[in-house]
Amino acid sequence: MSQLKTIQDAELPGWLPRLAVHGGPRFLQIADALQAAVANGSLKPGDRLPPQRHLAAQLDVDLTTVTRAYDEARRRHLLEGRGARGTYVAAPKVELTPILDLSMNTPPPPDGVDFDDMLQQGLSQVLMRADNELLMTYHLGGGSDADRQAGARWIEPMFGQPDAGQVVVCPGAQAAIAALMLALTKPGDVILAEPMSYPGLRAAATQFGRHIVPVQADTHGMQPELFEEACRQHKPVLVYLNPTLQNPTAVTMPARRRRELAGIAKRCNVRIVEDDPYWLLADAPPPPITTFAPEQVYYIATLSKCLTPGLRVAFVLIPDPQERERFLVALRSFALMVAPLSAALATQWILDGSAGRLLEGVRNETRLRHRMARAILAGRYGGAGDGLHAWLELPAYWNSSQLARAADSAGIAVTPAEAFATGGGAVNAIRICLGSIRDRGRLQAGLERLSDLLARRPESVSAAVV
Repeated sequence: MSQLKTIQDAELPGWLPRLAVHGGPRFLQIADALQAAVANGSLKPGDRLPPQRHLAAQLDVDLTTVTRAYDEARRRHLLEGRGARGTYVAAPKVELTPILDLSMNTPPPPDGVDFDDMLQQGLSQVLMRADNELLMTYHLGGGSDADRQAGARWIEPMFGQPDAGQVVVCPGAQAAIAALMLALTKPGDVILAEPMSYPGLRAAATQFGRHIVPVQADTHGMQPELFEEACRQHKPVLVYLNPTLQNPTAVTMPARRRRELAGIAKRCNVRIVEDDPYWLLADAPPPPITTFAPEQVYYIATLSKCLTPGLRVAFVLIPDPQERERFLVALRSFALMVAPLSAALATQWILDGSAGRLLEGVRNETRLRHRMARAILAGRYGGAGDGLHAWLELPAYWNSSQLARAADSAGIAVTPAEAFATGGGAVNAIRICLGSIRDRGRLQAGLERLSDLLARRPESVSAAVV
């Protein structure tokens, strides 16, 4: 029997799973497996790895695939070469062991998309086609004609062919929410929201002297009869809703509930702020609430959750021209404009198809990560399988603040339910985010550490820490 045959028949190293046909590029699968093995201790600093040719033969892949995998692992500071002696697991560096952050809701880096190249190509096209002086000066706000056309293109899946003239470009969803609050309400006014809601809403309301009143929700979102009762009792000006993959509960409101709430808002003359950052990530989501009462709803779609928060670009659909102007006046009081370079890059990506490719990569990556979370957290998992976050209800022996503190001591950041409460107390749950840890191996390690923590009682954790 030849030496090659012997190598191919040998068992794979214990740290390396068999390569999945649909698991993404093979070199990244190998690098991710290395990352996970280092994180969970299967591979330790100083361990020698198989020679590249041997590993390629064992895995039945090209030598180039293994070379790329080792290069990627070196880029992550996992491996170090020692000349003729071979390749070894590197000693950990400080930057390799930051807290495992499951608290920040950002899109994950997708496989198969070279973000650095996309950024370089996009900026190159912007600089080649745009007047550089215009990219570095003040603008009145609301976006250029091209920016608004791009915004209309971005929300086309939700609305068919929206009128670009009704689209306002602004620096992120938080700025849009704050500007709507300033434009439409006055100090002391009531804004309705679900009991668990986006913390930025409460922050803006506190700063502006508005009052958030919670309306109870069920498994389909805000309850219609309680919404109508709250409208009669509190005379609100606005109601804030995040109906698709709601933050933090990951609930997607069905079409019937959306239609009911829209009808009540019309009868009670209450305007709806529909914050919809996750619609394009969701599997077959219902039509936005806006489609049931377009004259009653302000629709916000941000790029931060589907592409990257670094762009700081969101689109707001406001049909009435006078209301658009009121909105822009309010926006200019604290955020004059979107940074022109960011807006131009977002427009370039949307119009040349790069944004669509990045979105599809993010969608695929989030699904892979949800499958990982579901397998590790088993019955505790509360994710919808297609968003950026999951909602975990806790066993009775933990409360959310206590668990968040224990997780922090264990090197994991999670967000307790109290951070999302709009009033009336919080449920016993935490939100975890699946995109903020770049490498799947480190995400796996964080989820496994969290699963272990959830399975233990607080007193045993405290004793272990002592």
